[in-house]
Amino acid sequence: MRPVSQGQTRRSVVLSTAAGAALTALRSFAKVRGIELGVTGKPDDLAKCEQYGFDYLEPSGSGIAGMTDTAFAAFRDQVKASHIYCQSVITLISNPKLKVVGPDVDLDAVSSYLDSTLDRCKSLGVSVAVWGSAGSRRVPEGYSRDTAWDQIKAYLKRAGEIAKSKQIVIGIEPLRKQESNIINTGAEALKLVHEVNHPGVKMIIDYYHMRIENEDPEIVRTAKEYIVHLHFANPAGRRWPHSADEDPVYAKFFQILKEIDYHGGLSIEGNGSFDADGAASMAFFKSELA
Repeated sequence: MRPVSQGQTRRSVVLSTAAGAALTALRSFAKVRGIELGVTGKPDDLAKCEQYGFDYLEPSGSGIAGMTDTAFAAFRDQVKASHIYCQSVITLISNPKLKVVGPDVDLDAVSSYLDSTLDRCKSLGVSVAVWGSAGSRRVPEGYSRDTAWDQIKAYLKRAGEIAKSKQIVIGIEPLRKQESNIINTGAEALKLVHEVNHPGVKMIIDYYHMRIENEDPEIVRTAKEYIVHLHFANPAGRRWPHSADEDPVYAKFFQILKEIDYHGGLSIEGNGSFDADGAASMAFFKSELA
């Protein structure tokens, strides 16, 4: 779902190099049915992500923001030299001072942070900035939920405008109740998307949170026009997936993805490692999406 010109340019530049061409000759991209397969992780994971044949690495947006100029430049150069890129970022906001809900919200400060952070993200090839960031949206005890909802909409309109100016989309992430006390289901995220009504604001579905909240995967079909990204983990232990029989809802979820012809990123976000789980997870996704 990232802008076509950005992705095509990213790939064409990399693959035009001798190193990129040689690497491509050794293995194909992981992309299946228009779905790119990635992993959430740290900048140091880029080499492993490439080694195991994934299409992209999804680092932390707040982590990118916190890098020194020197460290960020080094990571950016590493990405440019790789045959993969950063399709998306997770954890857009982690600074406890950058609240979007509550009595002490400073949207100007949040906007300034987003402006500089999304500039960095754009240079890495990012097209989707995932906003889960439970701490930023936590509703204080006794605080009006209606007011909190309105504050979230005000934030998203501002964030969407900043993101749009950089050809990036904000993806609202529903989080299980154990992590967030608002926006826990895809249905709630979809309601926000409709109410905000901004081209720079869409939503994502995280399979793990969807299952913990016992939400029907039909939400993927219902919200198909607005889903720009997916996260995935085996709900038993929030682990990297290995096999089709791990969870009874896998089959329905992947069938819906194929029926709606989903095109976008699908990132593993869970407990595991490339060396222990990478090959099995890659085989799992290719089988389920075939």
